[in-house]
Amino acid sequence: MSDPCILCVAITGSVPTKAANPAVPISVAEQLESTHEAFEAGAAICHAHVRNPDETPSSDPEKFAQLKEGLEKHCPGMIIQFSTGGRSGAGRERGGMLPLRPDMASLSVGSNNFPTRVYENPPDLVQWLAREMRTHEVTPEIEAFDLSHILHAIRLHEAGTLYGKLYVQFVMGVKNAMPADKQVFDFYVEIMKSRAPDALWCAAGIGPAQIKVNEWAIAAGGHTRAGLEDNVRLDRQTLAPSNAALIRRAAALCEKYARPVATPSQARQMLGLRPV
Repeated sequence: MSDPCILCVAITGSVPTKAANPAVPISVAEQLESTHEAFEAGAAICHAHVRNPDETPSSDPEKFAQLKEGLEKHCPGMIIQFSTGGRSGAGRERGGMLPLRPDMASLSVGSNNFPTRVYENPPDLVQWLAREMRTHEVTPEIEAFDLSHILHAIRLHEAGTLYGKLYVQFVMGVKNAMPADKQVFDFYVEIMKSRAPDALWCAAGIGPAQIKVNEWAIAAGGHTRAGLEDNVRLDRQTLAPSNAALIRRAAALCEKYARPVATPSQARQMLGLRPV
């Protein structure tokens, strides 16, 4: 197998705090430094949330604009992917940064349970976010927490609702949602191959499932995500010292399975994104 593997670094998220791991980057300056290290370690995509100074989630377009400007300067060519996730705001506030025209943005097309709440993605909001992404030429990365989300994303793409190339990420290991189950993972891969053969897919594992799902995805010919948003540890006893450390661990798995790590320019071409 020689197809390049796209590595995405999920730098901050909405949940991890410095109390959990001091390496979690909160300020824009910290995010830029952490992302640059991960970029040099092989990450082609930066999946980004922004935070307030008190570490609470934010959907402030100005913070996203500062982060985007810094990433373009310090990580040239890196694919910038903003989160429209539900912890950062309510309703259309979640898409307030899309006019900044990042390369990509996450899009959840269905609702599911999270550890302590329902992650709500009502159909009218999904349609609005998809329209905004199309208006501003932002390619969605579908965050699929359930089989129904994968199938719905395929339908939306076939209907022309989703902009650009279909890219689906399996998110596994969230408590009360889909566990990191190899049989389910294999079924997801087969569904993508049979129902959307021209699409690309990736996978992310939460907490201790991160390294396991990284390996499943790389071995199966897909792409994968790592970072402090999803997992603050290298193992039960050891905190991850940086986002770069988690990306280096994924890159080592690429070497194990004889898959080159995709450069940002290769990843852009594979995902059908505009060049820089």
